Amino acid sequence: MIKLLPEERQSVAQYIHSICAITLDPSKDYLIESRLSSVIEDLQCLNFTQLLHRARTDSNGAVKRRIIDEITTNETLFFRDTSPFDLLRFKIIPEIIDRRSRSGLAVPIRIWSAACSTGQELYSIAIVLKELLGDLNRYNIRLLGTDISDQAVTRASTGVFSDIEVGRGLTDAARDKSFVRHPKGWKIHDEIRAMASFRKLNLMEDFSSVGKFDVVFCRNVAIYFNDHDRTSLFNRIEQRMETDGYLVVGSMESLTSICPQFESKRHLRSVFYQIRKPGAP
Repeated sequence: MIKLLPEERQSVAQYIHSICAITLDPSKDYLIESRLSSVIEDLQCLNFTQLLHRARTDSNGAVKRRIIDEITTNETLFFRDTSPFDLLRFKIIPEIIDRRSRSGLAVPIRIWSAACSTGQELYSIAIVLKELLGDLNRYNIRLLGTDISDQAVTRASTGVFSDIEVGRGLTDAARDKSFVRHPKGWKIHDEIRAMASFRKLNLMEDFSSVGKFDVVFCRNVAIYFNDHDRTSLFNRIEQRMETDGYLVVGSMESLTSICPQFESKRHLRSVFYQIRKPGAP
């Protein structure tokens, strides 16, 4: 493993922040070393200083993308933490349908997984909707997954997962209900795969083009941001939400002190946020 020298750490940390907003203090030097040493070796660089030079002078951006892929590869699994999906199943979706089914038109349900990694979260959402709604033709469903990593988005788009990945979060019965065997493991059913779309997106850049959503899942990504970037992110997410929409963040995250326009609410074991109505305390 290539050692990150003291005189290199500030420039490396600043570069990582500039490309993906992740803030890494000196306690995270081990993470930088463990995730980027293979990149240094593959590119035949001698140290992190040479890696930064290659990244900044690479005209097609391949080195930058490789660094993003390695640094932002995060832990994920199907139905992670369980309670957000119970919240979706038993409260959020029934409330959306109740409010919008009176028009006689197909009920719109638009959900954004803002840091989807390799797709497990968005496919878990799709499975919930399929099981809950039955006849999907009665609904105008739009499920979008975005991630900063090209590699993650490409993998999510295939809908193919290894035995280990499928085994994390799914019982055998749940797996057999939504997946079919594939030479590389398991492939999600075509009907569920067709519900979801994926695209690359840097959450620190303008994302107004994604449209409006009834539900936004943005879990366990802002914990790597500093307070300024975290506030900026959720302020901009607010602009992508319907006024009666729902925001679901990680179980260890809170918006109370940084974004007062969001009101914290609770349902059973889950906390979610909605935009505070004018005049509300």
